[in-house]
Amino acid sequence: MEGGAPYNPRTVEEVFRDFKGRRAGMIKALTTDVEEFFRRCDPEKENLCLYGFPGEHWEVNLPAEEVPPELPEPALGINFARDGMQEKDWISLVAVHSDAWLLAVAFYFGARFGFDKADRRRLFGMINDLPTIFEVVTGMAKKHVKEKSSVSNHSSTKPKSNSKRGSESHGKYSKVMQSKDEDEEGMEEEEDDEHGDTLCGACGENYAADEFWICCDICEKWFHGKCVKITPARAEHIKQYKCPSCSNKRARP
Repeated sequence: MEGGAPYNPRTVEEVFRDFKGRRAGMIKALTTDVEEFFRRCDPEKENLCLYGFPGEHWEVNLPAEEVPPELPEPALGINFARDGMQEKDWISLVAVHSDAWLLAVAFYFGARFGFDKADRRRLFGMINDLPTIFEVVTGMAKKHVKEKSSVSNHSSTKPKSNSKRGSESHGKYSKVMQSKDEDEEGMEEEEDDEHGDTLCGACGENYAADEFWICCDICEKWFHGKCVKITPARAEHIKQYKCPSCSNKRARP
């Protein structure tokens, strides 16, 4: 555990900095330092916890002996499940409990130093703008970014409030674009550049802004709608799209 005097952040900004530091440390444990983290979680040892610290580092250690402890304690005994689960599932489970602990610590400080309703709302809003540890560890954070990009390029397979506009012909869509101001046009150009290196999983050709594209929810590859015989109208009714390759894999006994 960290030595020295107890660290007690007192303002919303200080609590948020504390949250980000602890979060960064725990993300390191579950990603870049995962081999070392795995080694330290020996099931032959006593109940162990994963701690994150404001200085962006982590530690696996026994829980505090005092009752009640200075801060809320993380999930106890994470090491016991290490060899009883798939490593990926175990890491994901630890990530979920780590997210819960970070919120507990942040709101412990809020309660201790008398945050009112507005302060608590502001703190949670700042925290909620960051992806959770679970989302980072499982890759869901990147997937969410990709889904947002697909919506902005009218390529989403999910029904949206602007989905009708996304399924219209390029000729009509270009007329709508002409009415946008220069700032919005600049944003669209940046999005096109972002997808410029994307290749179709079927024909291998580059992304083009005037073509309908769809992303496979299984392998996350992008395809021209014409290459996989999916029209914008049909895509509106697909909740989870599987490309031909992934559909064939699922169909095998």
